[in-house]
Amino acid sequence: MVVLFLLLITISRVVNSGAVGEPKIRCNEAERVALLKMKDHLYDQEDGDVLSSWGEEEEKRECCEWIGIKCNNNSNNHHVIKLDLSPSTFDSFRLLGGNISSSLLDLKYLNHLDLSNINFGENSIPTFIGSLSKLRYLNLSSTGLSGEIPPQLGNLSSLEVLDLSGSFHSLKVKTLNWVLNLSSLRVLDLSNTNMSLANDWVHVVNNLPHLTNLILSFCYLPNVALPQSSAISHFNSSKDLRVIDFSANSLMSESIFPWLFNYSRSLVHLDLSFCQSRGVIPNGFENMASLTYLDLTSNDLDGIIPESFGNLISLTYLSLQFNHLDGFHPKSFKNMTALTHLDLSYNDNLKGSIPEGFGNMVSLTHLDLSWNQIETLNPKSFENMTSLQYLDLNRNQLKGSIPENFGNMTSLEYLDLSNNTLEGEIPQSIWKICKLREMKAFDNRLSGELHFADSPSKECAKYSLEYLNLKQNHIMGPLPDFTFYPSLIDLYLSSNKFSKLSKSMGHLSKLKILDLSENSINDVLSETHFSNLFNLSSLDLSTNIDLAMNISSNWIPPFQLFYVHLGSCKLGPHFPKWIQTQNKYFELNVSNSGILGSVPDWLWDFNPYLSLLDLSNNKINGSFHDFEQGINISWDDRSHFPDIDLSSNQFEGSIPRFLLQIATSLNLFNNNFSQLNSLCNITDSNHLIFLDVSYNKLSGELPDCWSQAHSLRILVLANNELSGKIPNSIGFINTINILHLGKNNLNSELPSSMKNCTELVIFDVGENKLMGPIPAWIGTSLTKLRILSARSNSFNGSIPLQLCHLVDLQLLDLSSNDLTNQIPNCLGAISEFKNVGLLKSIDLSSNKLIGEIPKDITKLGGLISLNLSRNNLSGHIPQEIGDLKSLDVLDLSKNYFSGQIPLSLSQVDRLSTLDFSSNNLSGEIPKSTQLQSRDAVAYMGNPQLCGIPLLTKCPNEEETTTYDEAMENHDGDEFISKGFYISLALGIVVGFWGFCGTLIFNKTWRYAYFKQLNNVGEYLAHISAVALKKKLFETFKS
Repeated sequence: MVVLFLLLITISRVVNSGAVGEPKIRCNEAERVALLKMKDHLYDQEDGDVLSSWGEEEEKRECCEWIGIKCNNNSNNHHVIKLDLSPSTFDSFRLLGGNISSSLLDLKYLNHLDLSNINFGENSIPTFIGSLSKLRYLNLSSTGLSGEIPPQLGNLSSLEVLDLSGSFHSLKVKTLNWVLNLSSLRVLDLSNTNMSLANDWVHVVNNLPHLTNLILSFCYLPNVALPQSSAISHFNSSKDLRVIDFSANSLMSESIFPWLFNYSRSLVHLDLSFCQSRGVIPNGFENMASLTYLDLTSNDLDGIIPESFGNLISLTYLSLQFNHLDGFHPKSFKNMTALTHLDLSYNDNLKGSIPEGFGNMVSLTHLDLSWNQIETLNPKSFENMTSLQYLDLNRNQLKGSIPENFGNMTSLEYLDLSNNTLEGEIPQSIWKICKLREMKAFDNRLSGELHFADSPSKECAKYSLEYLNLKQNHIMGPLPDFTFYPSLIDLYLSSNKFSKLSKSMGHLSKLKILDLSENSINDVLSETHFSNLFNLSSLDLSTNIDLAMNISSNWIPPFQLFYVHLGSCKLGPHFPKWIQTQNKYFELNVSNSGILGSVPDWLWDFNPYLSLLDLSNNKINGSFHDFEQGINISWDDRSHFPDIDLSSNQFEGSIPRFLLQIATSLNLFNNNFSQLNSLCNITDSNHLIFLDVSYNKLSGELPDCWSQAHSLRILVLANNELSGKIPNSIGFINTINILHLGKNNLNSELPSSMKNCTELVIFDVGENKLMGPIPAWIGTSLTKLRILSARSNSFNGSIPLQLCHLVDLQLLDLSSNDLTNQIPNCLGAISEFKNVGLLKSIDLSSNKLIGEIPKDITKLGGLISLNLSRNNLSGHIPQEIGDLKSLDVLDLSKNYFSGQIPLSLSQVDRLSTLDFSSNNLSGEIPKSTQLQSRDAVAYMGNPQLCGIPLLTKCPNEEETTTYDEAMENHDGDEFISKGFYISLALGIVVGFWGFCGTLIFNKTWRYAYFKQLNNVGEYLAHISAVALKKKLFETFKS
C-alpha cells in the first residue's frame, strides 16, 4: 500500500508539473475568431503579409500579442479593447485594402478602432459600427469610404474622438443632428467631407459641452448666420474648445469673428485660412491670451492689423499672407515675445514703415514680409532679432540703405532683399553672420565695391554661404576674395559693373552655377580661374565685351557644363577647342564673340540633350555641302530638338538639310545662302516651327513642296532674290502664323490655296511684282490677321469689301499699287467689330483711289497713322477727324480735297506729322498751337489757304509772297519722324504679343521675330524686331 501511495503521488506531481509548464492563453477564443475573419477581408497592397502575426497556428494563438491588437489587463476575462491597423502601427509604411467585416461586432469590449488609410474602395461606412457601444475612439480617415455618413454613429454615446476626414468629399453629411447624442465628444474631425447641406452645424457645435478640437477644414460649410454672445448664453456649449480649423471654406459672414470670440479664453489653435472672409480684422482678440496658432491666410481682409493683436502674448505662429491689409497699428506686435513664425507676405496694400514693435519679437525665427509696398527699413525693428533664421523682404518698395545692425541677426540663414530700390553698399556686418547660407539682394540699386574682408572667422566656415545672388545692381570694382566662402554653390553677380576677375573663384570646388554676365569686366580669363571648379555645371560670362580668354588649345576643363553662355566676349578668332570636351551641354551661346573662319566639324555632332546653339553675329564662313554628306541623324536617343541661330554670319551654299531636320527653330538671317533645293527636306516628321532665311542671296523659284510642313508656324524669306509664282503648296501649311515674303521678285497672283492658312496673324508680301486684284478670300478666310502688307506691288481693281471682316487687324498697308475706285465705307465701321480701337495704321497711299474719305474712319479711336496721300481723293475732310485722339501721323497730301481744314484737328495733341500739301483746301488755317506751329511746307500747294504758318494772309490782312516753288521738290513722306515709328512699332508689337503670346510662342521659339511690318521702312522693322525678340527672350528666360 505504501508503494502504491508513493506511486500515485509521483504521478500526480508529474501531471501537475506538466500543467504548470503550458503557457496560459489570455485571448478570448470568440474574439480571436472574429479577428481572423477580419483578416480574411483585408489584403496587403504591396503583396506582402503585414498581418503575418495573425494566424491559426499554435504559436500564434495568443491574439493579444498580434500586431495592432491590445487587450485589457483583467486577470479573469481578457478582451480585445484596441484595434489599430493604421500605417503607423507597422515597422514600415504599409497600406492595406479590402472591406470592413461585420465580425467586429464580436469584439464587444472594443473601445479604440483605428482603420485609417486602409483602402476600402468606395464602400459606405457600415451601419453596424454604430453598435460598437463601448467605442471611445473611432478613426476612419483617408479610407476611400463614400456615401452618406450613417446617423447610427450617433449611438456611440461614449465616443470621445471621431475622425472621418480625408474622403475628398466622397463622404456626405446632410445633417449633424446625430452628433448631438455624442455628449462625451472631445475631438471632431470631418475635414474634406461634403457638409454643404448641413445647415445645422453651428447649432450642433454649440451643444457639445466637452468639445476641445473642432476640425472642419475644406468641408463646403454652408454660410449660415452665426449666433453672437447673447444668443448662445443658454446653450450648453463647450468652455474648453482649444482647436478650431475652418480652413478652405467659404465663411464670408462677418459674424465669424464675434462667434469665435465666445471661445477666446480657451482657444489655442485657430485656422481660418482660405475662408474668403471679408472686411477688417475686428479689434476683439484682447482676451485670447492662450492662443498660440493663428492662420488667416488667403482671405479678403483689409484695413490695418488691429491693436488687440498686441495682447496675443502666447502666440507662436501668425500668418496673414494673401490679404489686402494696408498697415500696422503701432502696438500690434509689441507684446508678441513668444512669436516664432510671422508671415505678412502678399498683402498688396501693406505699406509704410516696419513698426519698432517688431524689435520686441525676440523669439522670432521666421519673418516673411515679401510682396508688399513697405518703404522703410526701421533699424530698431531688427536689432533684437537674434533668433531669426529666415527673413524675406523681397518685392517691396524699400528705399535707402541696408541697416548696419542687420549683422545682429546672428542666427540668420536666409536673407532676401530682392526687387526693391535699396542703395549704397552692403554692410560689412552681414558678411560676419556665420550661419548665413542664402543671400539674395538682386534687382536693387546697391553700389560701391563688394568686400568680404573681416568676414566670418575660420571656426564658423562650416556654416559658409552657399547661395549668393546680387544681380541687377550697380556694384563695381574687382570681384571679391571668395576664399571666405568655400561652400558657395550658386553665384549670381550678373548685370553689375564689376571690372576685374578674382583668381580666388578658382578655389570654389563646390560651385555649380557661375553667372557674371552683363558686367564691365576688362580682364583675361585663364585656366587658373577654373582650376578647382570640379562641380561647375552652368557658366555665363556673356556680354562682357572686354573679357578675353587666354586658354591653351589642349586645356581639358575639370568640369562638364550643361549651360555655356559666352556671347559678346572675346573668344576669337578661333572657335574654342575646349568646348569639344563638353559633351552634355543643353545650351551653347558664343554669339558676337569675334570668331572668324570656319567652325570645326565636331560642333555639328549634336548631343541628344542640346536645346540651344547660338553662333550668331560672328564672321563664320563656309558651306555645309561636303560636311553633311556623312551626317546620320539618330532620332531614337534624341530628347531635345534645339533652337539653332546662325544669323549674321557668312555661311554660303545650300541651306543645311540636317539642320532643317533636327531644329525646332532655325535662324539663318543675314548670311550668304543661295540654294533652295534642301527646303524640300521639311517633312511631316520634322519638328521645325520657325525658319528665317531672310537677307540672304536665295534666287530662283520657291520649290513647290511645302504640303508636308505641318509643324511650321513662322516662315520668313524676305529680302532675297526669289522670283516666279508663290507655290500652291504654301497654302497647305495650315498651322502657319507668320508668313513674310517681302522684298523679293515674286510675280503673278496670290494662289487661292492660301485661303487654307486660316491661322495667319502676319502676312507680308510687300515690295514684289505681284499682280491682279487683291483676293476677297483674305477677308473671309484669314480672319485672324493682325498685320497685312501688300505694298509696292502691281495689285489692281478695288479694295475688296471683305477686308472689313478682319476684326483683329492692327496694320493695313496697300500703298504703292494700282488700286482704283473708292475706299470702302465699311473700313471705318469699327464700331460693329469686337475690338474697338485695335487698328493702328492704314496706308493706302500712292494708288488711284477716288471719292471722299469715309466718315466712319473717324470712329477708329486707336488709329496712330493714316496715310491717304498721292491718290485722286476729293471732297471735304470729315469734320469728325479730330475724334482720332491717338493720331500721330496724318498725310492727305497730293489729292483733290477742298473746303476748310476741320477745327477739330486742333484738339489732337499727339499729332507729330501733318501734311495737307497739294490739295484744293481753302479758308483760314485754324488757330491753334497744333496746326499753326507746323512748317509752312505742310500746307503748300493750296492757293486758297491762308493764315499762319503761311505767309499768305487772310482777307483784311496784308498780303505777302508765297512759296509755291518750294513745293516742287516736296515729298510728304520726309516729314514722318522716327519718334512716330517707335510709337507705332511698339504699339503693334505689344498688341501682337497680347494676342499670340500664348497662341503660337513657346520656349523653342526664343529667337523668333518678324521684320519689316509695313511702310514705315527699315527703322520700324528694326524697332519691331528688337522689341519682340527682347520680349520673347525675357519671357522664355523666366
